[in-house]
Parts: sequence; structure tokens; C-alpha cells
Amino acid sequence: MNKIQFLRNIRFPNVFVLLLIVFISCALLICINFFTIKTLSANRAYVNGESHYSKGQKDASRHLITYLYTQDPQQWKLYLEELKVPQGDGLARITMMKAGDNKIARHALLVGRNHEADLDDLIWLFDNFKQVSFLAKAIHEWEQGDKLINELFIIGTKIHAKITYKSLTPQEQRLFLEQIGFISEKLTINERNFSNTLGEGTRKIKDLLIKTNILFILIIVCSVCLYYSIMVKRLLISKKETEVKNENLVLVNHELDRFVYSASHDLRSPITSLQGLIEITQMEDNIVQIKDYLKLMHQSLTKQDQFISDIIDYSKNKRKQIILEPVSLNELFDEAISQLMHIENATKITFTKELLVDHIESDSLRLKIIISNLLSNAIKYADNNKQEMYISIRTYFDENAHKIEVADNGIGIKEEYKENIFEMYFGTNKNKGSGLGLYIVKEAVENIKGNISVCSQSTIGSKFTVTIPSSYVV
Repeated sequence: MNKIQFLRNIRFPNVFVLLLIVFISCALLICINFFTIKTLSANRAYVNGESHYSKGQKDASRHLITYLYTQDPQQWKLYLEELKVPQGDGLARITMMKAGDNKIARHALLVGRNHEADLDDLIWLFDNFKQVSFLAKAIHEWEQGDKLINELFIIGTKIHAKITYKSLTPQEQRLFLEQIGFISEKLTINERNFSNTLGEGTRKIKDLLIKTNILFILIIVCSVCLYYSIMVKRLLISKKETEVKNENLVLVNHELDRFVYSASHDLRSPITSLQGLIEITQMEDNIVQIKDYLKLMHQSLTKQDQFISDIIDYSKNKRKQIILEPVSLNELFDEAISQLMHIENATKITFTKELLVDHIESDSLRLKIIISNLLSNAIKYADNNKQEMYISIRTYFDENAHKIEVADNGIGIKEEYKENIFEMYFGTNKNKGSGLGLYIVKEAVENIKGNISVCSQSTIGSKFTVTIPSSYVV
């Protein structure tokens, strides 16, 4: 009885004040979560941009070394083309430091092969956080990298001038090679520092987000507990929902870290292999052996390029909205075949097409991803032991749906692998693919409300059938 009387005598704050506190706390919580996620997304975009920066620099160095020894004008052109990637990012950094968001900076970021959908986040983070310690440190590393890229450009100009005037000596060749190698090593360290700095900042932001969520939840709980019991019950429900969301957010961040770790490992492995081959090649005098090493280098780079392409397809498939438009299957197949002819054995394979259906209404981006990956798989897993290798393409209309069939007489799929081929990072031969291709295909097919099936026999061949609805609401 005394306890009840005591509670009655307590002077509670005005209920509207409590509601205002709750409202402001919730609003701040939402804003903080929004801007934190936006910041994490921008950090992810910068890490993705750094991979393009690194690849462009390494490809440019490779073409320049090739040009130094072969004096092939095509290698000079390829060197300039790849060097545009880090140079574009460098111009964007300088422009944003001086003028902020403008057309020049955006165009420069696109030259740096950053995705157009990431430009707003990239520029927003740069403009608003460039004085923050982790980003300021990353920008400093970026600036140092740009200086090294400029040195690489100057060396390339000197080499080109020497070759143009036919005054290049063997001693100068060795000197230029050492300079290029030195710059590449410093850039590798610089690029690693850039990624590590952004990763450290991301972890700090994540920790701050969790602490901020906990703080505002406590404020909300305390405010509402001063109200009456029914509000407490509602608050408990809200708190549980918020905790679930926080757990999901932590889980998503954990999965993102795991994906970044796996992607970084798969990206670095070919680079490590390439560095080892370069060191061996430098000590080798036998031309035949050197050509074998160069072939292994090319295979390593091709694997890395395929992995990056798969990641880009995965990213596009995840973020791009479904857009229904008229699509020519014949044009998509022709385009895909022409782009895949660089793959080993592609020129030995006979392609046949029976297109009973050509023009359909669907999403062109997903269809490109589906067709390109299916044809790429069929080429990679061709059977060299067969005298005639073929890939058969067929489209037709059946059971109110469009069907796309890609069949081959390759090595086929073993029975124990069939249930797992559409899983992420699953591959029957890691040397031939990244393990993402068929996973991306399945997701792309499901995004356009279709389905995919496979019929395969080991050593006989495989047939993939994609079914696309003739009409549906996305």
C-alpha cells in the first residue's frame, strides 16, 4: 500500500515531453543508421575502385615491359589505355579536393572504371569525410599512389621516345625494367595500405553504429518506462524488433567481410603467382622456357580477369532494377560468342544456332549475364580428346514460355556434383573458373521469374535449359 502511494506521489514528466524524447531519439537513430550504411556502401565502392586502380596499374606495367622488349606499337596503345584507369582516379581526387562535385570529377571516376551507380556515394564520402582521420589517411595513400603512377607515365614516355628514335640500348632496357619493377612494388604496398585503412575505418564505423544503437535504445526504453504499462509493452516489442534488425545488420556486415576476404584472396592469388613467375623469368635465359612462363602468366591474369568480371556481374545483378524491353536473342548470342573467342579452344569449337524465337520482351542485362556465362562454361569445359567439339544453341516457345538451350559435347558433370553446381564458390575445377558463374546465372534467371535446369553426363556433355515467362509482372 505504501509502495502504491509512493508511486502516486511521484511527479512524472509531461507525457508530451516523453513522447518528444522518444520521437527525437528514433529520428536520430534512423538518420544515424542511414548515414552509417551510406558510409559503409561508399567505403565498399572505394575498395572496389581500388581493385580497378590496382588492375589498371599492373596491366599498364605489364604492357610497358612487353613494349620495352618487343617494341610492338599495339602494346604501347594497351599501356596507355590501362594507365588511363589510375590516371582517371587521380584526376578525380585532385578535382574533388579543389572544386568538389562536378562533371570533371564524375567523368574522371568513370574513366577509372568506377560504377556509375557508385559515383554519388564516392563523392559524398569524399566531400564530407575527407578531414576524418581514416579517410584523410586513405586519401594521402591515394595521393602517393598517383605520384608513382605519374613516375610510371614519365618512364613510359622515355621508353617510347627511345624506341621511336631507335636509340634504346640493352643497358637502358635493364635500367627501365628495374625502375618499373621498383614502382610496381611501391604501388602494391601503397594500394594495400589504402585498402587496410578503409577496412579499419569500416570496422570503427560498425562498432560506433552498434554503440549508438544501444545508447538510443536505452534512452527510448527509459523514456517510455516512465509512461504507463501499455507503452512499456509496446516498447518491448519495438526493442525486440530493433535487436533483430541489429543482429541482421551485424550478420550482413559479417557476410560482407567474409565475401571481401574471399574476393581479396582470389584476387591476390594470381598476383602472387605472377610475381613468382616474373622473378623466375628474370633469371631465365632459355627463350622457350621464358615463353612457357609467359603463357603461365597469361593464364594467371586471365583467371583474375574472369573473377573480376564475375564479381561485376554479381554486383550488377544484385543492384540493377529489372527493366523489360525488346531484346534480340540472336544479337545477344553473337555478341557473347565474339567476346569469348579469346578463351582457350574457343576457335576450335563449332557453334550452331537454331533460333525459333528471336525477339522477346525481357531484361537485357540479365539475359546477357545468363548467355555469356553459359557459353563461357561450355567453352572452358570442352573435351580436347574429341575430334569435333561443338556448342549447340537453340531457342523455342513451349508451354507458354520462352526456352533457351545451350548444349555441348564437353567433359560433362559428374553425378555427385550436379546438386551443388549452382552454389556460390562451388566449382568442379577451380583452375577453369571462379565458382561464381552458375551461381550468378541462377540468380539472374530467378530475378526475371524464370528457372534453369541441367542435363549432363560425364564425358558425354551437358545441356542447360533456361525457361523465361513470355509475360509477367516484375
